[in-house]
Amino acid sequence: MPASRVSAEAIAARLSAVGLTTRVEERDQCTSVEAEVPESLSAESWREVLEVLAEADRFGLRVTSLNGRTLWAVVHKAVPATGHVGGPSYQR
Repeated sequence: MPASRVSAEAIAARLSAVGLTTRVEERDQCTSVEAEVPESLSAESWREVLEVLAEADRFGLRVTSLNGRTLWAVVHKAVPATGHVGGPSYQR
């Protein structure tokens, strides 16, 4: 299992412990975690959620009138340590 998947699963487990239902999805460049956030989430739970999200490479909150509030977090997959990963236009 890729390290990004392990990290994303750990984030999802901690969000689940707060009472959120999570989804983990493997993508080309990252592994993502999403969770629906109920209106009734307490301030203490929000603090825990933010602490958990800090472990991700990027995170945010999507709010829509159709779907409510959805947390998202991504953990990037490792970049290869060898080769010319920057491409021909990469500048040092």
